[in-house]
Amino acid sequence: MPPVRDPGRSRPTQRADCVPQLPCDEPGCNRWFRNLSGLTQHKRTYHPSFSRYPEGFRNNPGLLGSVEHEDHVADRSSPLPDHASDGYQGEDLLDREREAMSAKFIGPGSKVYRNYHPGLNARKCDDRGQFLPDDAPPPPRAEKVPNDWNPYRNRLEFELADFLFTHAEMSAKKIDMLLEIWAASLLESGGQPLFMNHADLYGVIDSTRVGNVRWENFTIQYAGEERNNDPAPWMSDVYDVWFRDPREVIHNILANSGFTDELDYVPYHEYDASNDQRRWQDFMSGDWAWEQADRILGDDPTTGGATLVPVILGSDKTTVSVATGQTDYYPLYLSIGNVRNTVRRAHRNAVVLIGFLAMPKTTREHASTPAFRRFKRQLFHSSLTRILHSLCRPMKVPETVLFGDNYYRRVIYALAAYIADYEEQVLLSCIIRNWCPKCLAHRDNLDENALRRSQEHCDTVIEEFELRKLWETYGIVGDIVPFTNDFPRADIHQMLSPDILHQLIKGGFKDHLVDWVERYLVHIHGKSEAEKILDDIDRRIAAVAPFTGLRRFPQGRHFKQWTGDDSKGLMKVYIAAIEGHVPKDVVHTFRAFLEFCYLVRRNVITEQTLTEIDDALSRFHRFREVFQNAGVIETFSLPRQHAMKHYPYLIRQFGAPNGLCSSITESKHVKAVKRPYRHTNRFKALGQMILINQRLDKLTAARADFQQRGMLNGTCLSKAFEVLGMYIHFSDESFDSDCHGQDAADEGDEQTASYEEDAGDTLDDPMAINAHVSLTRKYQRARAKNVGALAAELGVPEIPTILCRFLHSQLHPTDTRNPEDIPLYECPFFDGKIRIYNSACSTFFAPSDLSGTHGMRREYIRSCPMWRNEGPRYDCVFVVTDPQADSMRGLDIARILCFVSFKYQGTLFPCAVVHWFDRIGDGPDTATGMWIVRPSRRTHNLRNIAIIHIDTIYRAAHLIPVYSSHNIDPRGIKPHHSYDMFHSFYVNKYADHHTFEITF
Repeated sequence: MPPVRDPGRSRPTQRADCVPQLPCDEPGCNRWFRNLSGLTQHKRTYHPSFSRYPEGFRNNPGLLGSVEHEDHVADRSSPLPDHASDGYQGEDLLDREREAMSAKFIGPGSKVYRNYHPGLNARKCDDRGQFLPDDAPPPPRAEKVPNDWNPYRNRLEFELADFLFTHAEMSAKKIDMLLEIWAASLLESGGQPLFMNHADLYGVIDSTRVGNVRWENFTIQYAGEERNNDPAPWMSDVYDVWFRDPREVIHNILANSGFTDELDYVPYHEYDASNDQRRWQDFMSGDWAWEQADRILGDDPTTGGATLVPVILGSDKTTVSVATGQTDYYPLYLSIGNVRNTVRRAHRNAVVLIGFLAMPKTTREHASTPAFRRFKRQLFHSSLTRILHSLCRPMKVPETVLFGDNYYRRVIYALAAYIADYEEQVLLSCIIRNWCPKCLAHRDNLDENALRRSQEHCDTVIEEFELRKLWETYGIVGDIVPFTNDFPRADIHQMLSPDILHQLIKGGFKDHLVDWVERYLVHIHGKSEAEKILDDIDRRIAAVAPFTGLRRFPQGRHFKQWTGDDSKGLMKVYIAAIEGHVPKDVVHTFRAFLEFCYLVRRNVITEQTLTEIDDALSRFHRFREVFQNAGVIETFSLPRQHAMKHYPYLIRQFGAPNGLCSSITESKHVKAVKRPYRHTNRFKALGQMILINQRLDKLTAARADFQQRGMLNGTCLSKAFEVLGMYIHFSDESFDSDCHGQDAADEGDEQTASYEEDAGDTLDDPMAINAHVSLTRKYQRARAKNVGALAAELGVPEIPTILCRFLHSQLHPTDTRNPEDIPLYECPFFDGKIRIYNSACSTFFAPSDLSGTHGMRREYIRSCPMWRNEGPRYDCVFVVTDPQADSMRGLDIARILCFVSFKYQGTLFPCAVVHWFDRIGDGPDTATGMWIVRPSRRTHNLRNIAIIHIDTIYRAAHLIPVYSSHNIDPRGIKPHHSYDMFHSFYVNKYADHHTFEITF
């Protein structure tokens, strides 16, 4: 057992008995270190890889990129237990700050501690930038009147405007119709509606002052030489770029009171107090933020006490209309690294649209010419340079900015990360397709060990070699100036972040592995037989039981519009569907790949997780050889698959990758581009879309302002009754509507090629407990009302006996006897009324999945005789049977036959009638990595039925049949038959990320 740490003591910055013994071998550097970790970090920060070159490099440039095991040395150095400081010795501008650095415990139980950066430590200041004492109150500000709804007259006016424009997304014509009906209803009483027409409503929204960052534009035109008398059309075209000042946008994010408790102000290193293992989570926990702070202080010691604000950018073309002619837009988004990952992923306006980039087009004759391609690339980079220009000065000299906690701080910016898919990364890094934008590995052998790219190296080889040499040897487009060239400390190769969606889900899984399986089947069995096997795989996928968040493919997988959600859905069920049709090595390949994907998607990544990631990657590389050996593919030199190799390093740099995934910007496309486009008249739609976005931002900012002042407590109706002196109690029916209204909504959904089975909810409530299950308030009046009727309905005549023993266990929790051995005369008898429920809601902490700002998520557990008018649905659950054991050894699987509640001696007992499942084997299946279970049977082959308290239920579980061990044709099996037709099942650990974390 590790020693207990005293939470009252700070972790020492240096040990008195530790003498520095490792010198830095760089010429002119007199620094000494006591451990290799400190030396490595110092060299990476102050002596980058390409600051000097080996002797003879200029005469033999091919040596660059051939250094082996570079990642193993520079990237995998794990911190030692004495790493509260880096152990810098000698005279240094940062020494005094490092001496003051100490550990700070965070969270309940002092299980985690952090070392915060001592230099850029976000000191509070006044509006002139003068630092304040730590305990100083916020500087005085002009407070707004609590009932000042300006520019709205009252709460009703604001709520109506927000509802019509943001939530209902009602068109101008429909707004006018609604207001006209409203006005007609008020004629007799002499009243008037809140707005006269849509123009009146829009005018009030437009006059909102908070959150107003105006849109600007500039034009770009080709300025090069025309090589002939007949210039290409694109040379004379003028290209418009619309943008908002990113500096003002960042000011709004920092001043948003809703983000006050969701910002990390200071770079930090986080450790597990039980074993001193490093933990990576949000952006500021990564090495990039710490090293950037060191670099800023090294360049200018007067920046001490400032707040580092890492700027995160993202861009991606998106199509808004295909049926009426393809219409594309090129949005540019901005966020900051101080915002925590859960907030950025929860769509809380921490990712902001700041621009629409130009997309030059020309005739077919000129589209493929080198001049046009070069112009498009440089137009992109020049546009970014112009848009970000306002950040250039405060990247060098801190500026004073107001934060949401009403304190000012001195802020210094840095270009930190860029969210982009591979095609966008090629454009950003000025390289050629099929090369890696992160390292110098040759495109013909991407998985060789190679040095990382850097802007300094790129500049050096551009000066040294001709364009053709750059193109062929380094994969560099040498005649393009990247936008990062104009900003201090910016390196586009360092900025490119990992992209789980396009590199792993769409790329490695869907475009590579799934395609390889189909090609393998054709190669081995011939096309005709392969198509029969693929049809059987589709039937297996379609027969999987329903589950919250599971995407269904009722007509198979052969449709054209394949989205990222489709790929994610297929990942959850594919491995079980192909088992038995492909060799074991193929199944092992998928297991290794899926485990890699789920590990890097975790919200918190530890050093142990990194070891598991390396192991999964190694297994994936080993087992994927089955495809090459079978002659299905010729090479593994694939950029998106190769990107997996860089994930461990990028996790150390930027924290957990789920906070920088392109799924965040793609989700933003819907709100910022696609929905606004649908509300335009399609004529010069961009201007209308910009106006819609501006109004949405103003309404969002106004709501945050009113909430901060406590003006939006309760509902409009409850507030009106309060003003009238009528205090009416309103029951909270939201819980019922969430759990029961969902059924009605689902039934009306149109079933397309694929659809989500049953969406869960994200909750912004703070985490109180890890998991909690509650029955819905609405019970089923048409179902059984007593124990005897329940036994008849379920076809389980022993229910009365089981209920008596359940009551005994609840009333005598210290009785250690097996319930089966307790005589019935010792058990209490119950023959009162009961209530039956069709569903329950499980709320649990699942930050790795789509969740609220505090990581909470809610899902529905169904147990109903009819689901979507297709058949019964009885979900399975995880039941906690041994709280002291880890993973599946402390959990059992049970199927819910019904939820029931009753009162006994004045105490309410919410419980569930369940059918237990037994685990097969002592561990997970070696091929798929999933546990196998089967329905539990007692003597005489009777089902093992029990009644359990719902407090023992953790959350829903998803089971997939072990198809390969059955001789059942899944052709006629419907999803609601799945649990009844098969006799062994995988516990689907790939159902979601939380399940993956608890079923190891």
